[in-house]
Amino acid sequence: MELTDFFTDYTLRTITLGTAILGAICGMLGSFAVLRKQSLLGDAISHAALPGIALAFLFTGLKDSNVLLLGALISGLIGTVWIHGIVTKTHLKTDTALGLILSLFFGFGELVLSYLKKQPDANQAGLDKYLFGQAATLVESDVMLMVIVTGISLAVMLLFWKEFKLLLFDKNYASTLGFNTRFIDGLISFFIVLAIVIGLQTVGVVLMSAMLLAPAAAARQWTNSLGMMVLLAAVFGMFSGVFGTAISASYNNLSTGPVIVLVAAVFVAISFIFSPGRGILFKQIRLIRNRRDLELKKTLYFMYGIVEKHEDISRPHAIRILNGFQGYTKGTLSALADKHWITIQGQDWSLTEEGFETAQNLYTTNIPES
Repeated sequence: MELTDFFTDYTLRTITLGTAILGAICGMLGSFAVLRKQSLLGDAISHAALPGIALAFLFTGLKDSNVLLLGALISGLIGTVWIHGIVTKTHLKTDTALGLILSLFFGFGELVLSYLKKQPDANQAGLDKYLFGQAATLVESDVMLMVIVTGISLAVMLLFWKEFKLLLFDKNYASTLGFNTRFIDGLISFFIVLAIVIGLQTVGVVLMSAMLLAPAAAARQWTNSLGMMVLLAAVFGMFSGVFGTAISASYNNLSTGPVIVLVAAVFVAISFIFSPGRGILFKQIRLIRNRRDLELKKTLYFMYGIVEKHEDISRPHAIRILNGFQGYTKGTLSALADKHWITIQGQDWSLTEEGFETAQNLYTTNIPES
């Protein structure tokens, strides 16, 4: 595969554009699912959409993607309403409700699919593609549908941005200000369901939740701003779609949906490790620096306890008296000298004026010795 194929090959161009748009909308809306602590919502709704696909075919006999996705949308919305009803009307928690709806709807969907497979009419063949996705079946009309849904979602997001933001971070405060939190919450859930449904043909029921959550999880590591998180999640999702499609096209035996999810997982792994604020690497670096700083201050505090007994603070003291102190190392002594807190002459050390003042400040703030 060459770079020019993305512009000359109709099928590849269509798939790439479709997966890029899907990644962008999933990243944007997935940010709200992550911040609402409803990470399992994508998994539950994608599985809840399966019986809608099967029943839509059963009642219409059509394999038109618009008809099947409409059935998936209705089924997904019913699942969302049931989840909300279980949480509000019973003592069950959200995770229990999500797991219950996921299992119930997916089991029912599999039952209907099994029934369809046993029918003499072979027209039902191909419905299984919605389980794992088949991006190669995307056509221009599917991409246009994604564009329309993305445009509407973006417009609604901008229109209700203040309400969405307030609901995410303080739902009770939003209620006291007079906002209809039930409507706003339902609006967010509706567009999340919509994003999941349009992605079923590309990624499939099983992997759709990863497409929704992975870009948002990666973006969350880089920023504390909601706007920047939504933007980064859209970018990560878009590049996941483009790179995943490119890798899949380079190897004919690779399914596009799983490759896209794996690329998104790479973005998550990179973010978890290398993001400056929350990344594991930088956290470890800060931990090492803080530990070294603590060792320096503990050693300086110990030195201060020795020096304050003498009138002359610059009086030299033997380095060997530090050997019994737990925080002392040769590196610590060198670091103290580099900070000009002590001077070293042969086998002796002495506090400088700056070091003495720093140690006094440590003493007045009651930093413990160990």
